[in-house]
Amino acid sequence: MGAINGLPAHILLVHAVVVLLPLAALLLMLTAIWPTLRSRLAGPNAILSVLVVVLVPVTTSAGEWLEHRVTESALLRDHTELGDTAIWAALPVAVLAIAIWWRQREAGDTTGRRTYLAAGSAAVTRIVIALAVVIAGFAVYDTYRIGDSGAKASWTGNFSSTPSQHGPGQRDGD
Repeated sequence: MGAINGLPAHILLVHAVVVLLPLAALLLMLTAIWPTLRSRLAGPNAILSVLVVVLVPVTTSAGEWLEHRVTESALLRDHTELGDTAIWAALPVAVLAIAIWWRQREAGDTTGRRTYLAAGSAAVTRIVIALAVVIAGFAVYDTYRIGDSGAKASWTGNFSSTPSQHGPGQRDGD
């Protein structure tokens, strides 16, 4: 994917990942810990988490397109290497979000069908909560690291800490 409305697609798509992956991670923790929210949000979070898994490779592909059209630097290399880790943060969030949704679904099943993940054990529940906290923490931290490296690659050396001589929107000769 190249450009959208004249702008590199990556800089537009990345905002979706930066918002949606941490949101899915937060909802993962909340649905693992809080039964009331689990019954309401486990399904929507499973859908959101899968959407993020689809969005991450689209965003990284757009980033690879952009990488070949900007000046190479060590900061850019760091960002592209870190960007490749985003899928490894999004996948576990999605897998556990689906598992939590499935557990919630099975817990509410009154048909007597065999259950595989239903909350029949406090130990299993504690393991799911611990996994959710660790996975969510990793996803948020990884998103932060990738975003920080991208901001540094984009902005380092490209602005001044002192204001320009011109007011906002003014150019030479205005």
